[in-house]
Amino acid sequence: MAETRFARIPATLIPGDGIGPEITGAVTAILDAVGSPFEWDVQQGGMAGIAKGGDPLPASLIESIRRTKLALKGPLTTPVGGGFRSVNVRLREEFGLYANLRPVRTMIPGGRYENIDIVLVRENLEGLYVAFEHYIPVGDDPHAVSFSAGVNTRAEGKRIARFAFDYAVRHGRKKVTLVHKANVLKALTGLFLEAGREVAKEYEGRVQVDDRIVDACAMQLVMNPWQFDVIVTTNLFGDILSDELAGLVGGLGMAPGANIGENAAIFEAVHGSAPDIAGKGIANPLALLLAACLMLDHVAKPDLASRIRKGVESALRETQARTPDLGGKASTKQFVDAIVRHVGHA
Repeated sequence: MAETRFARIPATLIPGDGIGPEITGAVTAILDAVGSPFEWDVQQGGMAGIAKGGDPLPASLIESIRRTKLALKGPLTTPVGGGFRSVNVRLREEFGLYANLRPVRTMIPGGRYENIDIVLVRENLEGLYVAFEHYIPVGDDPHAVSFSAGVNTRAEGKRIARFAFDYAVRHGRKKVTLVHKANVLKALTGLFLEAGREVAKEYEGRVQVDDRIVDACAMQLVMNPWQFDVIVTTNLFGDILSDELAGLVGGLGMAPGANIGENAAIFEAVHGSAPDIAGKGIANPLALLLAACLMLDHVAKPDLASRIRKGVESALRETQARTPDLGGKASTKQFVDAIVRHVGHA
């Protein structure tokens, strides 16, 4: 029997909640316009999972990702202060998604910063996000004292550093910056810095290395972001700095993320579920679309990713095609239609 020209790639699609269903629908429409290679298994999670079956992380979602080893995830609401634990964090732990890749690049000319092209690599499983937390009661106050412990290991520090340096080599990047707080958190982030320096020795002559204390790095990203190329850092610092990086190029609506492990990968927008604009038809799908491009790169379809990226850049040059968060007045559908029109010529 003749082999089919394009084998479909099984992948899990998690629409999410808030604006999630709107932007996932927009992204799949654009993927279809370039000949999407994915065969979707749609699963619900977060508030949508609770609404459907009472569970923010249903067993069927876990089983789907275990089968496909690949997922595109819309935003999932995480309650603040109480309620269920972050589904995003639980998914990273469940599948050992140790590397969080968050690239940012200038796509809209004329902004505060031009020619930004920085990749942040965030350790995804350790640090303060292990959430070893409890309260200590004092008198009649059960929450008088809160306590949290962070955990970093040499093995994980070396693994995430090696991921960052390998990424730099594969993509022609010149420098990796290790970001830490080893002047104060001498054990917790001092070990991370030490592990990173050990790995850096393996790449001497191929990739430069330097390091920054996290608060100094935050300031320098505002004052002179062009000095940075690839940044690798701990879980909490990576979460904060990646949002700052997004601000350099127009906000979280421009920020994709990839969570990569040894046996699975989940791609997502960095932003939240934005329930305040859900259903209004003005949500910006770009972050999730760029995450889908990272997903295409991951499955060795860089030609399709390149077509979409070029189509996006062309569409963004049309002010009337931009959604309100990008300084325009277009609806989600109008933005998608503009991208689809341009990917046909990319």
